[in-house]
Amino acid sequence: MLNNEDMQEVYEPEIVTLVDDEGNEVEFELLDVIEYENDEYVILIENNEDAEGVVILKIESIDDETEEYFAIDDEEVLSNVFETFKEKYKDEFDFD
Repeated sequence: MLNNEDMQEVYEPEIVTLVDDEGNEVEFELLDVIEYENDEYVILIENNEDAEGVVILKIESIDDETEEYFAIDDEEVLSNVFETFKEKYKDEFDFD
């Protein structure tokens, strides 16, 4: 017979490793992918206890198995993607 612990869903975050400007590998937890104006944006948070905010990057598909992430220069797009994310997760995260 299954008990409550067996029935609870086990959450395992999807971890993405990126290389910063100095060549250091940094691990991020993938929080979501948001579609905005026919493009996709990945929402990441650094995978450590001191993480203070999210990172939003544009996804560009190279082929069926490969994606690259790019910084967003357009402040309006960045703001709109973040607002979409905040609205979607308003009951799960404290954004204040």
